[in-house]
Amino acid sequence: MADEQALDEVVRFTSDLIRIDTTNRGGGDCQERPAAEYAAALLAETGVEPVLLERTKGRTNVVARIEGTDPSADAMLVHGHLDVVPAQAEDWSVHPFSGEIRDGVVWGRGAVDMKNMDAMILAVLRGWKRLGVRPRRDLVIAFTADEEASAEDGSGFLADHHPELFEGCTEGISESGAFTFHDGGGRELYPIGAGERGTGWLKLTARGRAGHGSKVNRNNAVTHLAAAIARIGAHEWPLRLTPTVRAALAELAALYGIDADLDDLGDVDELLRKLGPAAALVEATVRNSANPTMLSAGYKVNVIPGEATAYVDGRHLPGTEDEFRATLDQLTGPDVEWEFHHREVALQAPVDSVTYRRMRAAVEEFAPGGHVVPYCMSGGTDAKQFSRLGITGYGFAPLKLPEGFDYQALFHGVDERVPVEALHFGVRVLDRFLRTA
Repeated sequence: MADEQALDEVVRFTSDLIRIDTTNRGGGDCQERPAAEYAAALLAETGVEPVLLERTKGRTNVVARIEGTDPSADAMLVHGHLDVVPAQAEDWSVHPFSGEIRDGVVWGRGAVDMKNMDAMILAVLRGWKRLGVRPRRDLVIAFTADEEASAEDGSGFLADHHPELFEGCTEGISESGAFTFHDGGGRELYPIGAGERGTGWLKLTARGRAGHGSKVNRNNAVTHLAAAIARIGAHEWPLRLTPTVRAALAELAALYGIDADLDDLGDVDELLRKLGPAAALVEATVRNSANPTMLSAGYKVNVIPGEATAYVDGRHLPGTEDEFRATLDQLTGPDVEWEFHHREVALQAPVDSVTYRRMRAAVEEFAPGGHVVPYCMSGGTDAKQFSRLGITGYGFAPLKLPEGFDYQALFHGVDERVPVEALHFGVRVLDRFLRTA
C-alpha cells in the first residue's frame, strides 16, 4: 500500500510539473528539458540511473530501468509525456501554468494530460524506495517529449534510435484509462484503454488556373477544394466493430441488461441509443472519421489563386486503413490530391490477458462499486510509436473522479484540473498494479 508521503508527493509533483511550461506549439516549438531534468532528479533519488536523450536540443526524454524480482518475466514499459498543448491565460479561471491548489483541486495545463500520471509514477517509485519494494518484473520508465505533435523528438526517436533501452518489454501502460465515467444513473464505469484508432492527418491540395477575380473561371482551385472538403465533412462512415469495441459493447449491454446482436449492425446503432450517456465511451470508435480542420488559399480578394490547401484530421480503426484510403480517393475526386501529413498505426490489445485482469483487479480493489470495461481510444498516444518495438499498449492512468467532473472535456480544454483525491486514488491503484504486474 502506498504510504502517506507518496500521497503528499503526487500532489506536489503534479503542481511542480504544471509550473514548468512545456507548451508544444508544433513545428519544434517546445522545450521539455526543464521538466525532464526535474523528473530525472526525482528518479535518481530512488537509486536508479536515468538517461536523458535528445534528438533536438531541448527536446529531452528520460528513460530508466527498475529491476524486478523475477528475471524470467518480460519487462513492462510505464510511460508518460512531458509536453502539453497551448493554453491562453485570459480564457482560464487561474493561470494555466500556476499549478495552483485550490479547494482540493490542482489547476493547470497538464493536470489531466498528462503530468498527473507522470507525478503518480514518480510518487509510486519513491514510495517503493522508502518501503523497500521491488516489482515482480523489470519496469522501464520513460518520460517523453513531443507527444502532442509528431512524437519525432519523443517516443518515435526513442523507438527508432534507442530500442536497446526497451529490451524485453512486451507490454506498456500510459494515459487515458481507468478513470471514473459517471453514466448519470448512479453507476461508475472505469474504461481501460485496449486499443487506439490510427492517425491519418491529411493534406489536400487543389490546383487550378490562376486569374482575375472578375473573370469566368471553370478551373478554380478554391472551388475544387471546397467541394472536396464538403464531401468529406458530410460523409457517413460505415459502422465497423473491432474486437476491443465489440468486447466493450458486450460488457456494457450485459451491465445494462440490454439484449443486442452485435453481428447485426442495425442492432448496434440501437444499442448505442439505449446505452444513454455510456455510449460516449464507444460511439467515436465504431467508425472511421475525417474532420476538416484547416484551410488556406489566395492572397488577394480579386485574384483567383492557382492553388488551395486544406488539412483533415482522419482516424481509422484497426484493420480499416485500406478502406480509409479508398474512401478518401473517392471523396476528394479527380481535382484534388491528398497525402498523409502525419500517419500512425491503429492499435489493439487483448482484453483477456493476465495484465488486463490485473489492471481490473487493482481498480476494483479501490473502487469496489465500479464497473471496469475495455475501450478503444478515439485518438492516439505514444503507444503507437512504442508498438514498433513489439510492445502492446494499454491506457491505464487511474483517477477516481466526482460526478459532474467532465474528464474527457478537460483534455486540451480550458480550466484543466484534477482533484487531489483523484491523484491519491491513482497512486494507490498504480502502486497495487505495478507491484505484481
